[in-house]
Amino acid sequence: MSNERKMIYLCLAHMSDEGLEQKYIKEAFDTNWVVPLGPNVNGFEEDLKQFVGKDLQGQSKEVVALSAGTAAVHLALIACGVKAGDEVCVQSFTFCASSHPITYLGATPVFIDSERDTWNMDPELLEKAILERIAKTGKKPKAIIPVALYGMPYDCERIMAVAEKYDIPVIEDAAEGFGSRFKGQMLGTFGKFGVLSFNGNKMITTSGGGALVCADEASKNKVMWYATQAREAYPYYQHEEVGYNYRMSNICAGIGRGQMTVAQSHIDHHKHVQALYEELLADVEGITVHKAPSADYDSNYWLCTIELDPAVRIKGQENAYKEVIKSAVGGAAGVIHAVDTAVTDCQPNENVEALRVYMLDAKIEARPVWKPMHKQPVYKNAPAYVNGVSEEVFKVGMCLPAGPYVTDDDVRYIVETIKSAIIQ
Repeated sequence: MSNERKMIYLCLAHMSDEGLEQKYIKEAFDTNWVVPLGPNVNGFEEDLKQFVGKDLQGQSKEVVALSAGTAAVHLALIACGVKAGDEVCVQSFTFCASSHPITYLGATPVFIDSERDTWNMDPELLEKAILERIAKTGKKPKAIIPVALYGMPYDCERIMAVAEKYDIPVIEDAAEGFGSRFKGQMLGTFGKFGVLSFNGNKMITTSGGGALVCADEASKNKVMWYATQAREAYPYYQHEEVGYNYRMSNICAGIGRGQMTVAQSHIDHHKHVQALYEELLADVEGITVHKAPSADYDSNYWLCTIELDPAVRIKGQENAYKEVIKSAVGGAAGVIHAVDTAVTDCQPNENVEALRVYMLDAKIEARPVWKPMHKQPVYKNAPAYVNGVSEEVFKVGMCLPAGPYVTDDDVRYIVETIKSAIIQ
């Protein structure tokens, strides 16, 4: 493998060529707006409002810029009236930020497995879960959280139909689906709320941060109130409800304003990379590129994903899971708990792990797909409605680099590396 190549990461933050992010940040410092409010926050919210557009009824949305996408999920749940003892239906095949905020409130996540085509929430399982939860608990779930996994739209039409049938609000987790559309409509505008994320590896970044798409001015004001410590209208600090310090920094929002100028070009690039993977991997036996099931699903392809047939043998496969991992794999670097064993009862197949290691040695960051939440030990007691899809995909799935710094040459190198890893 070449030692001259730079590491090819999944999705690195990419600033505008004009350096507009620095311009807005400098303005914030020059005017002393170094606080969680200010012109950049207002401007970023307006940019996002224009970007997400209108719903099918022609209604414009409102946007609240927040400290994280996780905070957006949390506040959306609060705004939907979720409290301790309630249940919330949430997609199982997702990152933990979709479900953890449910537990913050003392509520219980009810995990819903995926349909095979999109890897997202199965509408039939969702309806089954709703009916069974009503029968078992005497009340319906308080909210539904579908997820745009790796940017792929969920079946918005069928999910919304089920939600409307039982009068349950939908919180769209479009954290990975910024700019994705279903039948031409932007994700995040179908439900009562839409969650966006601007973490360092997302389609655009504010270094860390998120936003909540709201139906109207009234719901925006309610979310804003909770996001700024829920202060009552007195000349002193009076609190009658628990609020949170979730507002986005004016500095971070300055990055966001600059990023909005390149948002569409980032989306276009990810789609281009996806198309190139589809072309170059088309004739590689045992490798399937995950793609949209029809033209209705306009994915941003935040990360490009493949499935590796269990029969494919990979160089070094005999050594998979032989050593305990000592550093974080994927996402932001951080502290991880030491473990005594290299294996769990639900993990990617040995050939997938071997391919990850092989590619890492070739200076390519690859990552297993998200482990379903219903298989996470922390949620072992949570209700789950499963069909085997997410567990199946977890065992064979892998994420490939797709970010703005990934060139056509990089994609060709990645594909050739995958080919060279396969034992013929």
